[in-house]
Amino acid sequence: MTAQDLRDVLRERAEAASPANPYRHEHVRARIRRTRVRRRAAAGATVAALVLGASVVPGVTEQRQRETTAIAGAAAELPERFTAHDGTEYRRLASGVLRAKGEGKASFTVPVSGRPLDVAVECAGGGPVGPVPDVTVNGNRTDGPAFWSCSDGMSLRPVTVPPDVTEVTVTLTYEPGCDVVERDGPCRPTAAERPDLDLAVYEWTPPAQPVEPAPIGDDAPVRYRDMTPAGSATGVWPRDSSFTFEAESRTGKVAVNQVCRGDLAGRMWFRYLVGGEEKTLAATCPDRGSGRYPMAPVEFLVPKGKRVTINGRLGMWGEHTNRPVRWSLTLYVE
Repeated sequence: MTAQDLRDVLRERAEAASPANPYRHEHVRARIRRTRVRRRAAAGATVAALVLGASVVPGVTEQRQRETTAIAGAAAELPERFTAHDGTEYRRLASGVLRAKGEGKASFTVPVSGRPLDVAVECAGGGPVGPVPDVTVNGNRTDGPAFWSCSDGMSLRPVTVPPDVTEVTVTLTYEPGCDVVERDGPCRPTAAERPDLDLAVYEWTPPAQPVEPAPIGDDAPVRYRDMTPAGSATGVWPRDSSFTFEAESRTGKVAVNQVCRGDLAGRMWFRYLVGGEEKTLAATCPDRGSGRYPMAPVEFLVPKGKRVTINGRLGMWGEHTNRPVRWSLTLYVE
C-alpha cells in the first residue's frame, strides 16, 4: 500500500461510522484495488483495443470459463477470499453489480461442490437501503433473513441449494416498492431510493471444530419503555434450542428482547408460544458488538393480571456446521 493509496481510502471513509465488521480489512484492500483500477482506466482502454484486435486474428481461440456467469454489469471488488472470526474460509465464485436504475436485476450461475453457498451484498455508494433485493435460486424464492442496512459493510445471507444439482443460478432483483397512503387504498411507487449494490456469491468451508462465541454479558437495559426486566435466558445454539418464561403483567403487555453473538447471529429465528398459542416467528437477533446494547424486542399482549407461560424454540436459516451462536433473551413486563 502506497501513501497515496492510504490517503485515498482515508478520505473516502473519513465521514463514515466504523461499525464492528470482521471483513473490514478486506474492504480496505478492495477499495485500494478500485482506486488503482480507476487510475489505470486510460491505459486499460488502449490495451483492451489491442486485445480486441488480436481476438479476431485467425488461429486465436477465445477461452471461455463456464464456472461462473455474471449478468450484472461491471465486476465488483468484494474480496476474493477471507476468513471469518470463527475460522470459516470463504472463496468467491462470482461477482457483479446490481444497478439501481435500469432492469434492476443481476444473475450468477455458479458450480455446486457440496460446500455451503452465501450471497454477499455491499452498498456501492453507502447510505441507507430503501427497497431490498429479492433473492431467488433457480427461479425459486429463498427462505431466510433479508438484507437490511448499508452501514454494516458486507452482508452475507445463505443460499438454499436444491438436491442433486451441479450448478445453481442465483438472481437478485429490485422489485418495485409500494407505499400505501390509506388503509386498503391504492399502492403508490415508493419514494425510497435504491442504492447500487456490489454482489458476490461465495462458497465456504467451516472450521474443523465448533468455535463458541464470546459471552454476551449481563448489561441488558433496566427498562424498555415502561417495562422492567422480569426474567432472562441464555445458551449456545444448537446445543441449547429452547426456553421458558413465566410472566404476569398488570397491563397485559410483555416483551422479549433477543441478542446474539457469532458470525451467523443474523440468521437465527425464534418461535414463540404464549399461553400455548403460537404468536410469531421472529427472524431478528442483533449481534452484540462493542457498542450500545442492541434492542429489537418482540411484544405480546397477555391477559391482565394473569400468569402465563411463554415457551420458545430457536433455529437457523441455512447451513451452520461447527458455527454455533450464543444467544441471550430478556423478558420485560409492564
